[in-house]
Amino acid sequence: MSFETLNLHPLIIKAINEAGYTTPTPIQQQAIPELLSGHDVMASAQTGTGKTAAFMLPALHQLATPPKVRSRGPRVLVLTPTRELALQVSEAATKYGRYLPRTKVVSILGGMPYPVQNKLLSQPVDILVATPGRLLDHIQRGRIDFSRLEMLVLDEADRMLDMGFIDDVEKIASATPATRQTLLFSATLDSAIDKIAARLLKTPKRIQIATQKARLENIEQRLHYVDNLSHKNRLLGHVLQDETLKQAIVFTATKRDADTLADNLSTQGYDAAALHGDMNQRERTRTLTKLRRGGLQILVATDVAARGIDVTDITHVINFDLPKFAEDYVHRIGRTGRAGALGIAVSFASGNDKIHLKRIENFTGHSITSHVVPGMEPRFKPRPATGGRSRKTPNITQKRSRSWSNDNGNKQNFNSANGSRSSSPSRPYGDDSNGNRPFGNEHNRGNSRRKEQRQKF
Repeated sequence: MSFETLNLHPLIIKAINEAGYTTPTPIQQQAIPELLSGHDVMASAQTGTGKTAAFMLPALHQLATPPKVRSRGPRVLVLTPTRELALQVSEAATKYGRYLPRTKVVSILGGMPYPVQNKLLSQPVDILVATPGRLLDHIQRGRIDFSRLEMLVLDEADRMLDMGFIDDVEKIASATPATRQTLLFSATLDSAIDKIAARLLKTPKRIQIATQKARLENIEQRLHYVDNLSHKNRLLGHVLQDETLKQAIVFTATKRDADTLADNLSTQGYDAAALHGDMNQRERTRTLTKLRRGGLQILVATDVAARGIDVTDITHVINFDLPKFAEDYVHRIGRTGRAGALGIAVSFASGNDKIHLKRIENFTGHSITSHVVPGMEPRFKPRPATGGRSRKTPNITQKRSRSWSNDNGNKQNFNSANGSRSSSPSRPYGDDSNGNRPFGNEHNRGNSRRKEQRQKF
C-alpha cells in the first residue's frame, strides 16, 4: 500500500513524498481510511509507529475543503499531555501541510506568556494544538470560538488520565460542537480508557496495532544493579563511553537531580543539558532544537520529556533512576529504536527497586537481563530473571481504574563532544564525603508526580 492509495489530497501527498515517506505504517493504513470516512476512532499505537501522521494527515485533508462555518476559531483541535508532544504535533502539521494554502497552526501551552497567546488566538486559526490546563484558561476567559470546530484529537489519552487532566479534557470537549469528529489515541485501550471513550466518542471504530512486547523487540534492554550513588555514577560513565552511542537521554527521578547531573556531565566535556518542568518554554524549545540538530549529545530529563521527543539519532536511553510507573518505563525507552532502528535501554537499580522491576516486567511481558561490568560488580547478588505476573502487584489497568474513580468522585548529523571524558564522575549531587547517598531519597522527594506535573502544564 502507498499513500496515494489512501486518497489523500495531492498537495499532502507531495509533502509526504518530500519528507521521504513512501509506505504508510500499520496504524496509518487502518486509521486514515476510517477518519476520511468521518468515523470517530479510538486507537492503540505505541510511540514511534507513526500515529501522529495517522491523525494529522486526515485532519489536513479536511482542511483542504472550505469550512462550513465562517469564524476565526480552529477547525481542528489536538490536546496533548505535555508541551514537548504538542510542539512535535505542531511541527508535523506544518511539515505535512506546507503546500496547503492558508493553513495556520497555533500552539497554546503552559509556560508561554498570555499576551503572546492572546494575539495568536485573535487571528484566524486552522489547527490548534494545546495542553489542557492552559487551553481551559483561555476558554473560561472567552478567547476561543469553537463554532467551526470539525475534529477533536486526544493524543496519548492514557497519559492525560495519569496526569489528572481528564476533568479538564471533558470540560474542553463540552465547549465544542456535538457534531465534531473525535479521535482518541492511547498506548493501551483498557477499561479506564473505554470509560473516557464512552463519554466523548460516538460509536467509534476500535483499532489496536501492537502489544507493548512487540513494540520493544528492536530495543536491547539491559539492567545493572548498583550499590550506591558512586557506583551508579561509575556505571553511567562506562555506558556513555560506548562507541555506538550517538545521542542519549538519561532519565532522573527529580528536576534537581537532572540539573545537577547535566552540569556534572558538562564539566567532564560532554555536550549535556537538562530538560524538566521548571524550565520556561523558551529554554525547553531551545534545548530540544539543539538535540534535534545534533548539537547536544546527552539530554538529562525527568518524565516530562518521556513523550514527545522524536530524534532519530538517540541510540541509548539510560534510566539513572527507575520510574515509579511501569508505563513510564515503556515511554522512556521508546525514545530510542524509532522508525525501525535498533536501540539500547540501560537501567540502574538498587536492591530497593525490586517492586519497580517486577511491575515493569509484568507490564512489558519481558524479563530484563542483568549485566555486570568487570571491575564494577555490585556487592549484593542480583536476583535471577523472572517472568509472569504477580497477583500482589497491581497492573496498569487497576491503577487507572482507581484513578478514574477518584476523578469522578471528586468531581540528522551529530557533533561529538569536546574535551576529556572521565568514566568516574565525582560526587554529582547530594552525596556525603565518601560519594555515597541512601537510595530511598531518590523516589520520595516532594509531592506526588501527578500533582507536580499538573502544576507545570
